[in-house]
Amino acid sequence: MNEVWHIILVFAAGIILGTLFFGGLWLTVKKSITAKSPALWLIGGFFIRINMVLIGFYYVSGDSWQRLLICLLGFIIARMIVMQLTKTYEQRNISLNIETNHEA
Repeated sequence: MNEVWHIILVFAAGIILGTLFFGGLWLTVKKSITAKSPALWLIGGFFIRINMVLIGFYYVSGDSWQRLLICLLGFIIARMIVMQLTKTYEQRNISLNIETNHEA
């Protein structure tokens, strides 16, 4: 039973790391559009996010490749969640109109 809790915690850590990474990416791109120096935002955000995720994966996985895979699975699922949450209302309507409009 103790191993099940470790798996759940590693998976949750992957979701947290993925949310921080992809949420940070979204915020960085959104901020860099209106910033005076967008390159600084993009490069700085990149290095902060990469370091955060690499350190998180290192500590979460320990010496187990199975934990690393479980954490990576949580990371990928967080990517899908963040993508769905950051879509704007207009993007959702445009995709619905394209899918339903099949005129010849």
